[in-house]
Amino acid sequence: MTSTRFTAACVQMRSGRDVLKNRDDAVALVREAASQGAHFAQTPEMTSLVCRDRAELFDKVGPEAQDPVLAALREVARERNIVVQIGSIAVKEGDKVANRAFLIGQDGEVIASYDKIHLYDVDLPNGESWRESATYTGGASAVAAETPWGYLGMTICYDVRFAALYKALADNGASFLSAPAAFTRQTGEAHWHVLHRARAIETGSFMISAAQGGLHEDGRETFGHSVIIDPWGRVLAEGGTAPGVFLAEIDTALVADVRGRIPTLKNARPFRVEVVPTIETDRAAIA
Repeated sequence: MTSTRFTAACVQMRSGRDVLKNRDDAVALVREAASQGAHFAQTPEMTSLVCRDRAELFDKVGPEAQDPVLAALREVARERNIVVQIGSIAVKEGDKVANRAFLIGQDGEVIASYDKIHLYDVDLPNGESWRESATYTGGASAVAAETPWGYLGMTICYDVRFAALYKALADNGASFLSAPAAFTRQTGEAHWHVLHRARAIETGSFMISAAQGGLHEDGRETFGHSVIIDPWGRVLAEGGTAPGVFLAEIDTALVADVRGRIPTLKNARPFRVEVVPTIETDRAAIA
């Protein structure tokens, strides 16, 4: 029988340019989460390396089978009998890199992986410019992966702005959703909380999102504020900008309760959009 209750932990980090140090930091924090009673621990996007220089990034990452962070966290999952979600690591894929998340079972085996679908290509008002598509290859499949407590919808960072992805995951059985991130400070201050609460409320799901936080070695500043939010939109746990572990008890029975009270998934209906032009006029006559 599937249990509906578990303790989830967001592992907040401030990853730098040293892959092995990032690995050791992640291992220590996941072990700390397990020591505090977590059954599930999630690390942030780019757990293994935060580095803006493309040449340096390619020099420091390799194929999935050789990644030291994945190997180490598989061992920790087995050692501590804990489910671990790696928010993402950079994995070399030909002439580009995949931004790939992993779900690891209590036996240390990889249950599922997910490649970030939506790539962050933006120009911010403060002059920051990001072109993830120049380095990363986008994924093409959404992933809902089975855990001992139900299905987890796996997404990454910028994905959180695309509501249809979360509805699709919930429609396919996900009771809790995740968007581990390295949100910029500027966009995080404006949108992080409202986006996460909206995705939880719209789908009647838990949202669990570990984050990078603070000023990184490569000069970027990330927002932090790892969050765990319940299906009613209530914040159960939240970090600041410092690395740490933030825990909350999850009861997936609350998902059925909230979806029963406000059945937005059941009530959704297909529709078409009609574009109605203005009445045509003789512009020459008006002139």
